[in-house]
Amino acid sequence: MEPELKSLRIDRSRKRSSQPSRGVGRWIFGGVVLILVSAGAFYADGMLNRATDVDVVRVHAATAGDTAARAGDVILNATGYIVAAHTIQLGSKVVGKVKWIGVDKGDHVTKDQELVRLEDDEYRAQVQQAKGGLANLEASLARAQNGSRPEEVAKAKADLDNARASEANAKVTLDRTKTLVAEKVMSTQNLDDAQAKFDSAAAQTLSFLRTYDLVKLGPRKEDIDAAQGLVEQAKGQLALAETQLDNTIIRAPVTGTILERNVEIGEFVTTGMASDKGAKGYVVSMADLNDLKVELDINQNDFAKLTPTQKGVVTTDAFPDRKYDGIIDEVSPEANRQKATVQVKVKILHPDQYLRPEMNASVAFLSDARPAQPGAAVKPSILIPSSAVRSGSVFVIANGRAVKRTVKAGATSPLPGGGQGVFIDDGLIGGEDLIATPPADLKDGDRVKQK
Repeated sequence: MEPELKSLRIDRSRKRSSQPSRGVGRWIFGGVVLILVSAGAFYADGMLNRATDVDVVRVHAATAGDTAARAGDVILNATGYIVAAHTIQLGSKVVGKVKWIGVDKGDHVTKDQELVRLEDDEYRAQVQQAKGGLANLEASLARAQNGSRPEEVAKAKADLDNARASEANAKVTLDRTKTLVAEKVMSTQNLDDAQAKFDSAAAQTLSFLRTYDLVKLGPRKEDIDAAQGLVEQAKGQLALAETQLDNTIIRAPVTGTILERNVEIGEFVTTGMASDKGAKGYVVSMADLNDLKVELDINQNDFAKLTPTQKGVVTTDAFPDRKYDGIIDEVSPEANRQKATVQVKVKILHPDQYLRPEMNASVAFLSDARPAQPGAAVKPSILIPSSAVRSGSVFVIANGRAVKRTVKAGATSPLPGGGQGVFIDDGLIGGEDLIATPPADLKDGDRVKQK
């Protein structure tokens, strides 16, 4: 390996000849550094002056005719639920077991239509019993009103005549006995017996005379009135029994729709307090779905914007493309302290089959239309997205930069294409390119570009 080791010696002459190449390396390194510094400065300048991507909408100012045609004067939007104006939980007036059910949930029924029948055997028996009692009392009253029959009068007269004959015979016996006693033929005891027999015959004659007089006169007026009172009482009992029998058939009190069916065949229905697992307190619940309202809780800060007959447009989440006219029909006489709201009910003027109780609904309350003064300038109506307003200001685009403008926001209203909008009373004139949703860190003068 000696020849190889000798070949590894440093050549001093080649080292001296390579010294000039060190300066060329320095020039190359400096050039690279300069390029990196320039690139960093260019990148930093691009990051600082980079344009922010934003959503842009064109501001439109509606003409006077457009404003009148569009329900643009929306002073308040509120959400709530559709409720039936009158919901009826139909119960029974009598207790009993369900025998038949003729309706189900969702059925349309008319007034006086039979809905449910209860078992009525006991009530039919009570009606029959009341009829028998009434017939008995009516017969007694007729007997009293008709008076005594001729046969009864004749019998009373015969009894009286017989009593008088007995009295006359006793009188003859008494007189004979008195003569014989005076002649000492009969004893005093015989006279006493004859006198007692005569007195008894005279009393019996007087009794039959009074009976004969009463039979000829007939019953007393008071007795007839008492009998008539008993008849009227029996008629009332019969009417009650018949009413209870009729109440075993439960009918619809109004024309409407069955909202809930609460009983099944064989279940017991009561007129008092009912439990979940015992007798039922009502058989069905129903309502007239042509009489619907929207129940709203209006914030107390917004309540002053409404009048007792404020008009509005009703829409539902289920059918947002269908609109219904409405008007305030009921305002609660007291506020809700916990919610700081006042309950308001808006009557839907022309409901249809699409509306259902308990649906979500929104009401856009409209301001009263006021005719413009002749020659008066018409202020344009400008509606922009609510998201564009931030702390009383909006951003418009001018020469690729965001320009901040102070605006005065007014009433809110739904946007034609959906979403929530707000009317601008001052600060915009129409035609501006508006940033619909300005970023939170956007400042006046920042570079922006449309997405």
